Amino acid sequence: MYEAYWQLAARPFDHSADARFYYPGESQQGALLKLRYAVEMRQPAALLAGPAGVGKTALVQHLLRKCSDALAPRLSIVYPQLPGDQLLSYLAAQLNPHAPRLSTPEQNLRQLETTLGDNARAGKHALILIDEAHLLAHNGGLETVRLLLNLQCEGLPVATLVLLGQTGLLVAVERLPALEERIAVKCLLRRLTQTETLAYVQHRLQAAGATRPLFSDAALEAVHQHSLGVPRRINRLCDLALLVGFAEEATTIEAPQIDAISEELLTSTAD
Repeated sequence: MYEAYWQLAARPFDHSADARFYYPGESQQGALLKLRYAVEMRQPAALLAGPAGVGKTALVQHLLRKCSDALAPRLSIVYPQLPGDQLLSYLAAQLNPHAPRLSTPEQNLRQLETTLGDNARAGKHALILIDEAHLLAHNGGLETVRLLLNLQCEGLPVATLVLLGQTGLLVAVERLPALEERIAVKCLLRRLTQTETLAYVQHRLQAAGATRPLFSDAALEAVHQHSLGVPRRINRLCDLALLVGFAEEATTIEAPQIDAISEELLTSTAD
């Protein structure tokens, strides 16, 4: 809507999985290195935790773009609040949709062992991503994860499970030593510093085709102050700021505009 006005090729703060918009911050790159080690070395499990909105899903999408084709199949679970038996049934159906549906957890576990074992003998290694994994702690799902980590072929794991969740996931896992000791790497993704927030905004603007600064230095400082360095909040503030600037025919986004937008968002949330 506002791209032509700001002379942009795309919306820079849209929820896009486009690789151009990935920001390689210090925390992101550290977590990426650890996760790549876990999946490429075919470890049983890895964990990525962080506050809501810091970019855990975006980081994993970037990770997947770097993984070899031998890491397959790749399955993403976005409803981890399923009871343990239903979670096993869902996994079995997704990994082998042509197999008959089974009724007990033991049957589904055996089917998973067969399916993933055949996959491993074909030279591949499955990757199972469980988003919002902190919810597993509320329904006994972490015990199901532990059972999945027991699946092997010729003494080696047949899949790598990557658990993504809010910081409470770290505490929940530590309460289960039998699970915690199987997790090869644990990463904590933090919020962006003020310097990183400024770099993040500039990076996304340049990736979208900006050829000049669209936010004043004071506006960028206000973005960090109101967003607390959370990328999801940064995106929302900056996207609305570009829309308001377009409507007002501004040449540059200034701090008062960011302040006003943030106040409006807070008021809307309260209502």
